[in-house]
Amino acid sequence: PILASAHESGCIRLWSIQGNIMKELLPFSEHPSGPLTALCRDIFTKILLAGSKEGHIICWNIASFLEDSQNRKNEIKEEVCWRAHATEVVDLFIEEEKNVVVTASIDGSVRLWHAMTGYYFGYFGQARKFELSDTSRLILPSDVNDFPAIIKGESKHMKKKKVKYPLMLDKDK
Repeated sequence: PILASAHESGCIRLWSIQGNIMKELLPFSEHPSGPLTALCRDIFTKILLAGSKEGHIICWNIASFLEDSQNRKNEIKEEVCWRAHATEVVDLFIEEEKNVVVTASIDGSVRLWHAMTGYYFGYFGQARKFELSDTSRLILPSDVNDFPAIIKGESKHMKKKKVKYPLMLDKDK
């Protein structure tokens, strides 16, 4: 068993029951997710989802890491990142049978997304029925204009860049 904690810095820490840090996760995405506000996992603990203050959802595959956390080859892979809301995500959960993520925001909206691709299905209260089998139509909610970013291959974690030299006025330029 492990514990997961989400932090204002945008990272997730995985802890052993003894209180030792096992892993620290930072998003790969080029758009920083901001402070994390919600965490959930699937029932088999293969997928870890995080919601952020800026409305992003980040999905990690943690299955191989949990099988053998001592093996350095078993890395945690970020699968997909998408903007789900224009405001803070306050709760989320994954429904494995339908492969759907449900997100809620402080704006009062509750939305449905495809878990592995971040495709938008709709919102609770809409007039039409949810069409959960069609993930080919890329539609977005009216307040979001960023398409999901599927993370491919071995990406390096985002790190805060340190500035070696301060900005200086160059009179020749």
